[in-house]
Amino acid sequence: MLKGWLADRRLVIGACLSCVCVTGLFFWLYALPGETFLTLLLFEMLCSAGFALVDWIRYFRKYWTLLHLKEEILVTAEHLPQESSLLEGAYLDLLHRLSRENRRIRDRSEQELRDMVEYYTMWVHQIKTPIAAMGLFLQTEGDSRNSAMEMELMKISQYVEMVLQYLRLDSESSDFVLRPCALDEVIRQTLRKYAKLFILKRIRLDFQETGAVVLSDEKWLAFLLEQLLSNALKYTPSGGQISLHMEPDEVLVISDTGIGIAPEDLPLVFEKGYTGGNGRSDKKATGIGLYLCRRVADLLGHSLTLSSRPGEGTQVRMGFSHRELPIE
Repeated sequence: MLKGWLADRRLVIGACLSCVCVTGLFFWLYALPGETFLTLLLFEMLCSAGFALVDWIRYFRKYWTLLHLKEEILVTAEHLPQESSLLEGAYLDLLHRLSRENRRIRDRSEQELRDMVEYYTMWVHQIKTPIAAMGLFLQTEGDSRNSAMEMELMKISQYVEMVLQYLRLDSESSDFVLRPCALDEVIRQTLRKYAKLFILKRIRLDFQETGAVVLSDEKWLAFLLEQLLSNALKYTPSGGQISLHMEPDEVLVISDTGIGIAPEDLPLVFEKGYTGGNGRSDKKATGIGLYLCRRVADLLGHSLTLSSRPGEGTQVRMGFSHRELPIE
């Protein structure tokens, strides 16, 4: 900080030194007494030291104010220190204008996001009606082709729900209400939703009840489990098996006997838009599912890890931590 202050005051310091040199030259040319020059020099040094101390204190306070503001999450121009010169006043005026423009852009962006979420919320609820009607129609018909159509209809319903949750994550409506949840009940709710898919693909289910009560948001936890179970069903061939059980330290494990994931893809599977080798061969993967899982798990305070070997299946581990989070 001292170097910065000296650099900012280099012109003033240079002017003071020039004055001392000129004064010394004047005394030398006119052969004036050296004692008088030394007395005058001492007086100038004391005055300069006093002014420098006052200026240093003002500089120090302003620097620490700016340093503190820089470390805050949100900085507004209203909290900046007062200007001490015409030039600083011009800079502050510019910062105030930029702050107002930034606030206007931010407010407009937030309003546009709210409008978009409201629209898609309405659209999702409207589209669910024909999806449900189509599902009932397929159940009443006896055509053998209906099973395949039901599977595709279930995918449509899942993608529709994913759109809404994706938008809600970054909006004010993504309210996470944490409370004790019976984990087995949330798992059963998810399994009931995909029961027909298990039957149609002839995939065995091994669900060992956990008996655990975890701290989470039931709605978002159900969404998280649905995405993980949907991935397991998607990449597990007919005749395979999906297992759910609890490990020590409240770690839920969802494992499958599917096609697995290549080692080079494992570090990137939670990245947004990353589909990996399986996604490129499938041609329909979006790379959003596991990205949403990571986002939701982080917001809920749950750990989420994935291990896999090609041809041997995948294991997803979800840990329910006890860190301090807002509870309803």
